[in-house]
Amino acid sequence: MSNHGTHEHGNFGLLIGGEWREAATGARGEVRSPFDGRAVGEVALANEADVEAALNAAERGAAVWRRTPAHERAAILQRAANLADERADSIGAIISAENGKPLGEALGEARRSGAIIRLAAHEGTQLYGDSLPLDANPGTGQNKVGFTLRQPVGIVVAITPFNYPALLVLHKLAPALAAGNAVILKPAGATPLTALALAQLFVEAGLPEGVLSVVTGSGGTIGDALVSDARVRKISFTGSTGVGERISRLAGIKKLSLELGASSPTLILPGADLEKAATAVAAGGYVNGGQVCISVQRVIVHSDIERDFLDALVPKVEAIRMGDPFATGTTLGPLITEREAERVERSLAQAVSEGAQLLTGGVRDGGFVSPAIVAGVHTRQAIAQEELFGPAVAVTAVDSFDAAIEAANGTPYGLAAGVFGGTLAEGIRAMREIDAGSVHLGWTPLWRADLMPYGGFKASGYGKEGVRSTVEEMTEVKTVIMHS
Repeated sequence: MSNHGTHEHGNFGLLIGGEWREAATGARGEVRSPFDGRAVGEVALANEADVEAALNAAERGAAVWRRTPAHERAAILQRAANLADERADSIGAIISAENGKPLGEALGEARRSGAIIRLAAHEGTQLYGDSLPLDANPGTGQNKVGFTLRQPVGIVVAITPFNYPALLVLHKLAPALAAGNAVILKPAGATPLTALALAQLFVEAGLPEGVLSVVTGSGGTIGDALVSDARVRKISFTGSTGVGERISRLAGIKKLSLELGASSPTLILPGADLEKAATAVAAGGYVNGGQVCISVQRVIVHSDIERDFLDALVPKVEAIRMGDPFATGTTLGPLITEREAERVERSLAQAVSEGAQLLTGGVRDGGFVSPAIVAGVHTRQAIAQEELFGPAVAVTAVDSFDAAIEAANGTPYGLAAGVFGGTLAEGIRAMREIDAGSVHLGWTPLWRADLMPYGGFKASGYGKEGVRSTVEEMTEVKTVIMHS
């Protein structure tokens, strides 16, 4: 991380149960900038022996942490949140260096950290149960009392992707810790430095020994060992649908939350404010290079307004500025690897070969792809069906509201959707009939409040994130009956 602010050494070991140490084999790997390939830091590369050490530590930590009163857990998290605020700028610089997103976006992400941790600290103290009206059941009088208790699940494994290296780590870590669980985090191989810098905050805040581990390295080597271990009670994974399927096969009997792929639609219906809609799509389709689960991948526009909408959209997309993530004015960085950029380039070329029109962009230069708009796309084409995860939107014209709903639901995915325009009756139909975990009326799918339930339908996965929902999924309900 040479010149952009670092952890005290810029080189991290593994965090095993709150202690920093080298990997069992001593292996280390460099983390490189997607922009210019320079080394921005170094991490230890874990193997199965390190996973075993982390699991052993987590067993000890989970036993201590579940017996720690909620107000003490919350106080530690509040300290971590204050540290997150103090270090937000340096963590933002780490995000930008290892992920390649523009510094402004990275700082915006980093500056949400304290708020997420505080929200989790609060929700983790609110583990309410219910009293049960047992005398409503025939054969039971008033001589019994029943109620439910919530308790932490025990050991949580969190596996996070590269695209939001702070946000998506904290959406798993903070609620898991707040609810009293021990956590083993496996961050994306491309972006481990942010996760390690965040973990350091919790260690400094006074988390007991054993409660938090971070193991870095190849998902193939350590992921299988983590998800298949019987001591793990809960797995929270964000990433591709293919890896999610593998986890669900290996996991055995555990609680799973899987936040997987998407091909999120935005409907533009008659009556829409086209200027507002175009501005929102020009942000929602290209933020973070389109490498966002809830990116606007598909625009489904009524044919009566398609021309006017595209006239508003094209100049906004052409105004997006590619370049050095640390340079002022850059609004689009490189994709995470050159291989990903080549994949996006191929997807756009295939769409054109199938009859779609490339209106602007789509030119690859190393890891960069210029922001693209592809019009004349049919929902059954690959560019609509498969997650693109790149800086492009595919535009499909429809001639009725029913056709718009059919197109919205016409992929294997169902993470989020947006709707502009239409009548009140159509808005109500849209919220009822679009099969997606979030439906935004008057905006694109690219919007999230940290407290809202968040997660998909169909191939987009199951389980909900959003701090309160995550606390719920990372606790278990116990029924207690007192017999006199």
